[in-house]
Amino acid sequence: MKPNSKQSHRRFDLNLLGYGNRYYIERIARLEAALARKPRVLQINMVGVGEIPADSALLIRSILLDRSPKTRLITNARSSLQNGAVLVWLLGDTRLIRDDARLFFRRATLSEDENTKEEDEWKNSEPEFCDSFSEIDPEEGDYARVLQCINEFLPVKELAGRLIEMPVLRQFGLVENEQVDHFLATAFGAKREPPNALSDARMVKRFRRRTTVKRLAS
Repeated sequence: MKPNSKQSHRRFDLNLLGYGNRYYIERIARLEAALARKPRVLQINMVGVGEIPADSALLIRSILLDRSPKTRLITNARSSLQNGAVLVWLLGDTRLIRDDARLFFRRATLSEDENTKEEDEWKNSEPEFCDSFSEIDPEEGDYARVLQCINEFLPVKELAGRLIEMPVLRQFGLVENEQVDHFLATAFGAKREPPNALSDARMVKRFRRRTTVKRLAS
């Protein structure tokens, strides 16, 4: 029986709210149901001024990574995105974004010492703090993991706390991939670029080299 062509390209709206987790719990369940149908294309439309909680963003990531290899994912940012929403958008095979929209992700409040302490906490026979008064916020720990995942696409250390606009996304090959080679040729060619553009181009080159080395070592 020939499959219904209407199921070949499904659209999935994900509103970005500034309050409550109930909405995301419900949408995540529907996302799983949509992916269970193994559509040829699933397009996630992201719109709104809120953000996705870190834990919800990580759960959405796990669901999207577990989708059928035959399902192509399109993430469409119709609004500017921040924090956990940035991660969800980055997971698309094809990423669309409104021309004047921007990305932003803050730094995690966990210091490197606190992160190490959190990882080694299980070694202590008796916890130093009661759970309700722990110095480490579990939600912030989830957000630190979100940043680790974002770092697979964008250099978090250099870009956290900055508004990321379309030119930077192009430089990292996240949108309009076919223009990346042209950009790099222009940035490193005889034509002199503005200082900020040249600095960003060097950052792209360093990040790509670092990512390549990391993948070869793993």
